Parts: sequence; C-alpha cells; structure tokens
Amino acid sequence: MTTVLIADDQPMQRFGFRMLLESQDDMTVVGEAPNGTEAIRLVDRYHPDVVLMDIRMPGLDGIEATRRIVATGARTRILIVTTFDLDEYAYEGLRAGASGFLVKDAQPEELLSGIRAVAAGDAVVAPSLTRRLLDAYIHHLPTATGPAPEDPRLSTLTDREREILTVIGQGWTNTEIATRLHLAESTVKTHVSRILSKTGARDRVQAVILAYDAQLVTPSQS
Repeated sequence: MTTVLIADDQPMQRFGFRMLLESQDDMTVVGEAPNGTEAIRLVDRYHPDVVLMDIRMPGLDGIEATRRIVATGARTRILIVTTFDLDEYAYEGLRAGASGFLVKDAQPEELLSGIRAVAAGDAVVAPSLTRRLLDAYIHHLPTATGPAPEDPRLSTLTDREREILTVIGQGWTNTEIATRLHLAESTVKTHVSRILSKTGARDRVQAVILAYDAQLVTPSQS
C-alpha cells in the first residue's frame, strides 16, 4: 500500500486528489495539508511514501517545504504538481530534491502512474521536460567564468559512468543510450544505478541537475 500526503491550499483540489487516490486498491491518503508548514508536520507524523506537493501555498511554500523534508533524510518522496509546465518554481522544486514534476491538468492515469513510479524510487519527469526546465532557467546556476573545478561527486565514477551521466544530462533515455553507445539496455540500467549510488543522487532528475552543476552539460548541448 502506497501512502500519500496531499499538500495543496485549494480544498477542492485536495478533495479531487483524495477521491482519485482512494479509488485505487494500492493507495491510501494519510493526510492533507493546506501549506508547507503543515506538510512538514504531517510528514514527520505519518512518514508517507509520497507527498503531492503544490508550489504556491500561503506561508511556507512547496519549494521550501520540499527542501526541508529532503534535508531530514526522510524516505518520503516528493512529487510536485503545479499549474504551468514551465514554471520556474517547479525548477527550483526539483533542485530542492523533488523526485518528479507533473502539471495539474495531467490525465488521472498519469498522476497515478507518477505516484507509483516515485514511490518505487524512479523519477517521473520526462527527459525532454527536464531539459526544457533546466534550459529555461539555467540562469539560476552560477555563471561559468572558466573550467569548473572537479565536482567531488564525480571522483568515483569510471570513464564510462561519466560518459553516461553526461548523456543523461542531455536528456537521453536508457534506450537511446543503449542504441547510441552500443550497449545492452540492462547494462545501461546497471551503470545508471551505480551512478546514482556513487554520487548520492536520489533519482534520475537529480542526476541531470548534477550534470549541469558539474558543467558536464550546457544548454547548447541539449
């Protein structure tokens, strides 16, 4: 059973999410929060598998709530839901540690599959959308004034793992990586798992952000 906390300041939105989730045999809603402060409190109380996190909420917003929840080391995963698919706040939410991003007008099946994917430890942002978000708001990253110092998170990667991290940052799927680098897809999956483990990235989304932070990828490459 996947436990879910709904954090949204709109009562009707919370009601709609609850009705959808509780129609599923494998999901249960453990609580609702109208703001980020309450979301943090309820995460600490119920330890849900997934939080559906709105961004714009009164008081403590969803970005800061996400950052604080992730900082605790909790196993809870954050799935951001927002109105606009190129919202700069969604970009900040991903950098804060969210494991996925969906728009509120997504189909019910998309939301349900997204929750299941995030609960299983996967990311639910399509590579192309991840790239669009990062490219649109790349000005949030420090301006490069020359070669970046080696990011310590890359020090344990093999040459092949560094190569695969680079193309993950460029938005390649596992299938594309396997085809273009002439590898078995199972081998690619093994490399991706090792990259996440070695760098401490929570999921593929965070690996993409690492690739940008370490300047393995720049917008012109995407």
